[in-house]
Amino acid sequence: MQARPPNVPRLARWLTLWATVLLCVSGCSTLIPQTTALRTGWPATVSRQVELAQVPFFPQDEYQCGPAALAMAMNNSGARVTPAALVPEVWLPARKGSLQLEMLATPRRHGLVSYRLEPKYADMLREIAAGNPVLVLQDVGMLWPRWHYAVVNGFDYETGTLFLRSGLQKRQEMPFSFFERTWEPGGHWSMVVTPPDRIPVTATEPRWLEALLGLARGGNMDATVSAYRAALARWPDSLPAAVGLANHLHAQGSLADAAGVLRTALQKNPQSAILKNNLAQTLSDQGKHREALALIDGAADSQSPFASEIRATRQLIEERLRTGG
Repeated sequence: MQARPPNVPRLARWLTLWATVLLCVSGCSTLIPQTTALRTGWPATVSRQVELAQVPFFPQDEYQCGPAALAMAMNNSGARVTPAALVPEVWLPARKGSLQLEMLATPRRHGLVSYRLEPKYADMLREIAAGNPVLVLQDVGMLWPRWHYAVVNGFDYETGTLFLRSGLQKRQEMPFSFFERTWEPGGHWSMVVTPPDRIPVTATEPRWLEALLGLARGGNMDATVSAYRAALARWPDSLPAAVGLANHLHAQGSLADAAGVLRTALQKNPQSAILKNNLAQTLSDQGKHREALALIDGAADSQSPFASEIRATRQLIEERLRTGG
C-alpha cells in the first residue's frame, strides 16, 4: 500500500513544538533568566507567600480580557466600575483587544494613578507583597501570538507558583518559569493602579511624576493634588513635586496653600528662579504686589532659561501696581 504524503503544515507545527521542547531542556536558564535569578536572589523583605484574596474577580467576555483585568485592578483601589462600563474606554473592536496606552489612560480618567512597572520580576513581587495586584500582558498563544491581560494577585515561593485572576479563572495557578515565558514577549509589561495618595513601593521619583502628568490630563484636580502631596511627602526635597503641587493648588484657587508650598521649597532651593517666579505670581494674585515685586527682582537673570517668564511676571506685577489691580 502506497504511503500517504505527509501533512506539511501539521509536520511543521510538530517540528516547531519539538524545537521548543529542546530549547527548554537545553537552555531553560537563558529562556527564563529572571526566574533563575529569583532562586538565589529573592527580593529582600518580601514574604515567601502572599495572596491578595480581597482582589475582586470579573470573568472576561470574549476577547475582552482588558476591561475585565482593568476592572479588577481599579475596584481594588476603590473605583466602582464594571468591565462592561470600561469597554468603550479600552476595547478596540477592530483589534479585538485593548492597547497598553488605553489601559494606562483609563484609570486616570477615574481619579486613579496608573503606574507602569519596571520590567522586573522582583518589582512585580514587591508590589504584590505591598498589597498592590499587578496587571500584566501575556502571550498565551501556543503557535502564534495571542495577547492576554491578567491580574497577578499572589505567589508561593516554595512551590514556585503565581496566582492570577485570568480569563474565566478566579484562581489560576501558574509556575514562575512558565509565566516568565508568557510575559517576556510583551517586554515584561505590567502596571499597578493605586489611589492618588498611595505610591507604589517600587516607584521612583521621575517615573511617579511622569505618571502624575497623565493623571493631570485625566482632569481630576482633587486626585492630582492628592497625588502631588503624596509625592512631596515621599520625596520632600523634590523640586518638580513642589512646583507641580503648587501649580495645581493655584489652579484650584488655594493661593495661600500654594504660596506655603513654594516658600518651603524656596528655603531648600534659594537660587531657584522658577520657584521665585511662581511665588511672586502667587503673591501678586493674593494682592501682595510689593512683596511679589521684591521677590521677582531677586530672580532677574538674563541667562536664566526662565528669563522670558520672569520678565512677563514682572510686567504683570508692575501693571497691577499702577492700576491698583
